[in-house]
Amino acid sequence: MQRIPSNQLDLSNYLRNGDAIIIGQAAAEPQTLTQALVAQRHQLGPLKLFLGVGLTNTFLSEHRDTFTFTGFGASVTHRSLIESGGMEIISSHFSALPELIRNDTLACDVVMLQVSLPNAQGQYSYSLSNDYLQAAISKARVVIAEINHLAPQTPCDCLLNESDIHFAIESQHPLIEVPPAPHSAVAQKIAIHIAKLIADRATLQMGIGAVPEALLLQLKTHQGLGIHSGMLNDNFVDLVTCGAITNAYKEIDPGVSIAGVLIGTQKLYAFANQNPALRLCNSDYTHSQSTLAQLKRFYSINSALEVDLTGQVNSETLGRQYIGNVGGQVDFVRASANSQGGYSIIALPSTTQKGKNSRIVYRLTGPVTTARTDVDIVVTEHGYARLKGKTLEQRVKSMITIAEPAHQESLMKQVYENGIY
Repeated sequence: MQRIPSNQLDLSNYLRNGDAIIIGQAAAEPQTLTQALVAQRHQLGPLKLFLGVGLTNTFLSEHRDTFTFTGFGASVTHRSLIESGGMEIISSHFSALPELIRNDTLACDVVMLQVSLPNAQGQYSYSLSNDYLQAAISKARVVIAEINHLAPQTPCDCLLNESDIHFAIESQHPLIEVPPAPHSAVAQKIAIHIAKLIADRATLQMGIGAVPEALLLQLKTHQGLGIHSGMLNDNFVDLVTCGAITNAYKEIDPGVSIAGVLIGTQKLYAFANQNPALRLCNSDYTHSQSTLAQLKRFYSINSALEVDLTGQVNSETLGRQYIGNVGGQVDFVRASANSQGGYSIIALPSTTQKGKNSRIVYRLTGPVTTARTDVDIVVTEHGYARLKGKTLEQRVKSMITIAEPAHQESLMKQVYENGIY
């Protein structure tokens, strides 16, 4: 590994025209490197960038003069790239991304990532995001690391040696922080309904957003909970601290919370530092059906943009706009639906923000992200509908009961006029 002073970083020494670059996502974005990439782009020639979850405004539509952007969804700040036509979407389960990289379907010439300071053995932690980076590093011609002195030494399923990294700069760049989302009254009502469905000793997977974060606050009196999730945030720390999360009853990884990405504030990052009760794993493990199949009482809680009356889920588009993603939803939904004592739960407000449009719909306006055959329970602020094992007629009746009352008559009319099928 060759160390380079950050003020002498000239990316033209390492990149080639047309290179495909995979960059650490979310709070693991190596900001010194990405900012240099943007600033030096005109000297670097055309480049192909694969972006995951974006939490900064580093990459903008105007940078298409040099960059071609590809990603797996409209995640937070990258939504503007999609709206401007600047990012193409790979529709893929999150579990499939490592293999897409390994078989060159998703090309990777260069990896840019953020790592922690080395441990006593000289090994570096992925710190805030593991996910598909191991696969990317295995294929890359060049690996460039930003060794951030402020990044936690989070335990990982695999640590990096100096031989894994070709070039490195050091920084003390402030970590990207995302505080928990504000809890609306609607999100709190949904969370209360979900909390009543979750049994003690359950293992949980939750997404990031208002409802999952509100749910964590409702689980403080639960006992023996476990965590196996894609992402974790600050409220997770509170559940560990109060004793609700122990991971004591998990069939695999007992005593350890498993995740792929950390998105939070210093509260979460300090908790993660050298904490043996937390481990970041690659998505070959976190999202693998063979891994998840070993978990009993596995509950997945995921959000949706809309759900139709039979339980089909759209988590990707609203009208003509792509504002969501496939992500790991289907991976976790299928695993929880098949888990002994587990449930797949889809949660969403019954209407759009101003209440004008129902999010419980007769027919989806976008793609089917998750099939109705994989959905056990749908929850809104008005209650929950159990769908597993129900006839289509029973599903329709149950779904209408959790729709906004002002829209229920319209939904029943559409069923009467057009039928269920």
